[in-house]
Amino acid sequence: MNLTEQLKDQMKEAMRAKDKVRLGTIRMALAAIKQIEVDTRESLTDDQAIAVLTKMVKQRRDSIAQYEAAGRPELAAAEAEEIQVIETFLPKQLTEDEVAAIIDATITEVGAATMADMGKVMGALKSKVQGRADLGAIGTMIRAKLK
Repeated sequence: MNLTEQLKDQMKEAMRAKDKVRLGTIRMALAAIKQIEVDTRESLTDDQAIAVLTKMVKQRRDSIAQYEAAGRPELAAAEAEEIQVIETFLPKQLTEDEVAAIIDATITEVGAATMADMGKVMGALKSKVQGRADLGAIGTMIRAKLK
C-alpha cells in the first residue's frame, strides 16, 4: 500500500472516530499531494509524497516559532498537533549518531575534502536521509566536518 492510499485509509478512520484534528491534517496532506499531481500531471511516488509531508512539517515548525514569538501559544499548540499527525506517516527519524555516520560515509564515498565539495555531499545525502532527518541540521554538520 503506497503512502497516498495509507493517508486515504487513515482519513476514513479519522472520520469514523470523529477526530477533527487528525481528519483536517490528513485532508491538508492529501490536498497538497493532489495539487502537485495536478500541476505535474503524474502520480507521486512514495519518496515524492514523503518530501511533501516533510515540507509540511517544516512549515509548521516555522509557524510554531512565529506564533510563540507573537505570544499565541494556542495557535502554536494547534500546529504542534498537526506535526504529530503528519509525522505518523513519515519514516522513523534518524538519531544524531546515525546521521553523523551517514555523513562520514558519504564524504568518503564522494571523496570530499573542502567546502567546495559540499554540494556533492548534499546531493549524495539527500536521497539517503529524505524525510528521516532535517537537511538544515545536516548541512551544519557537513560544514563542521569539511571546513
